[in-house]
Amino acid sequence: MSENEGLMARIDRLESLDAIRQLPAKYALALDMRDSDAWVNLFPEDVKVGGGQTGRKALRDWFDETHAMQFDGTSHHIGGHIIDFDDPDHAQGIVYSKNEHECGSEWVIMQMLYFDRYERIDGRWYFRRRLPLYWYASDLNKPPIGDRKMRWPGVAPYHGSFHDLFPTWKSYWAREGRPHDGPVDPPAPLEKFIETMRRDAPLPRPRVRS
Repeated sequence: MSENEGLMARIDRLESLDAIRQLPAKYALALDMRDSDAWVNLFPEDVKVGGGQTGRKALRDWFDETHAMQFDGTSHHIGGHIIDFDDPDHAQGIVYSKNEHECGSEWVIMQMLYFDRYERIDGRWYFRRRLPLYWYASDLNKPPIGDRKMRWPGVAPYHGSFHDLFPTWKSYWAREGRPHDGPVDPPAPLEKFIETMRRDAPLPRPRVRS
């Protein structure tokens, strides 16, 4: 690669980072303002919706039906965002999100993160997939102490899979506070921070709530 090609690749990477970082913020704004067209256009045309359905129209139908039934209003606050590139047109990311939901007589607060896959198509970055992982959801006046911290009105409490993507959570508590054996692992390779932390853990299958 020539010096000019290397410079152009670095500029492209910086522009891609900025475009990808804007995706979760656009997602939150479109969701909170109930602009379902803006929201589904953050995904590619062939987005998989579930139940064998694909496409933005099917995703928009799911969006409109789900949010009309569950929430009177929402606010999504985006936190830290880690991005690793698989190649110039594909990347993955971890995004923290702290959310508030008006659910009738209850005000439900939530802490979660997303495991994202991003893809650039015809010069534009999209979400290829968003996997939501939840720590808790509970009425503002009811701290979610104990197990099964996902506590929506009218729904039996359940586990939200917040820690299930990263096996270190279970191994840490399995040591019961004892020091870690062995040497410190070397730093993760460039663009492999998320993959290194995951240690080939399988993807969890949590319930989907925004």
